[in-house]
Amino acid sequence: MVDLAGQYNKIKNEIDAVVLECIASAEFINGPAVSSFGENLCRYLGSNHVIPCANGTDALQIALMALGLERGDEVIVPAFTYVATAEVIALLGLTPVMVDVSLDSFNITPEHIENAITPRTRAVVPVHLFGQSCEMEPIMEVAHKHGLFVIEDNAQAIGSETEFEGRIRKTGTVGHIGCTSFFPSKNLGCFGDGGAMFTDDDEIAVRLRMIANHGQAKKYYHSVVGVNSRLDTIQAGILNVKLNYLDEYSEARQRTAAYYDDAFDDVEGIKIPIRETRSTHVYHQYTLQVPETLRDDLQNHLKEKGIPSMIYYPLPLYRQEAFRHFSSDGFELSATEELCKRVLSLPIHTEMSCPTQDYIIDAVRSFFKSHGQI
Repeated sequence: MVDLAGQYNKIKNEIDAVVLECIASAEFINGPAVSSFGENLCRYLGSNHVIPCANGTDALQIALMALGLERGDEVIVPAFTYVATAEVIALLGLTPVMVDVSLDSFNITPEHIENAITPRTRAVVPVHLFGQSCEMEPIMEVAHKHGLFVIEDNAQAIGSETEFEGRIRKTGTVGHIGCTSFFPSKNLGCFGDGGAMFTDDDEIAVRLRMIANHGQAKKYYHSVVGVNSRLDTIQAGILNVKLNYLDEYSEARQRTAAYYDDAFDDVEGIKIPIRETRSTHVYHQYTLQVPETLRDDLQNHLKEKGIPSMIYYPLPLYRQEAFRHFSSDGFELSATEELCKRVLSLPIHTEMSCPTQDYIIDAVRSFFKSHGQI
């Protein structure tokens, strides 16, 4: 699904140099590369504060901890997303309220959010799924109207841009807090685990830093209960190098996606990913929708030809055993149900060659041709 070795080989000399520099310095925890990466990411995002942490799940958890929510408070999340989004909510004793998404964009909508608001609702977590922004302007209008916090889950969309109040903003910088992951396969990935939070709010930034550092602003003086969540110096050094290439990586993914789009345009059984007019798409995943009666057969057909593919996600959050006790009764969830039966993601990455992509395309087209779909 990704070619991390090929990506590394292109920038090997730069990566090796910063890794050796970090090792030679022996400043493995909170070394200078961590603060410089935070500053560089601030400039890239146009955000006032970036707080690095150990991983994307920690970023979401710390963000929730910084907002003063109380046990039982409700947090609205999309039902069609990775488990981490809801997992941290439940872990903190909050109540995840799982709502439907758009059948076209895969993202949560302002209408679904507003329909789920109760007197206990305190926050909403829009997930910019697969690399494209949610409708942040109307979502923020709903949030302001009801006094809700907004935490953007930007783990799959770093580098994407969205139009907000007449300006172009990077995803993750519109809400009260943005969170991201630097898991190796992410568009901006390190060589291990890593994550970050970003905010324009000075007070929230102070709380995020404290919570990520055992609840202390001054060593051995703990103002709040916190966690231990740090980005390693070596990983920060690697990310400093790769951040310089992030826009180039996004463009490579966009070219690959456009090539797929053209190749599948005449295939009756394929719905290609839409491109929202108010957002750029950085294609963390290239996700097709195909008839549910053909999806598993298509995946097996690709597997036989040595082509990987993934189903993101086969089961809605509210059907996961861990979350069945959180009621979704009364919500219309038809899009989520349909997507779980129809989605299939094809390989997409920065090192995709034309012969490789042509081989994938030919395999997909031959399958649909054999089923009378071309």
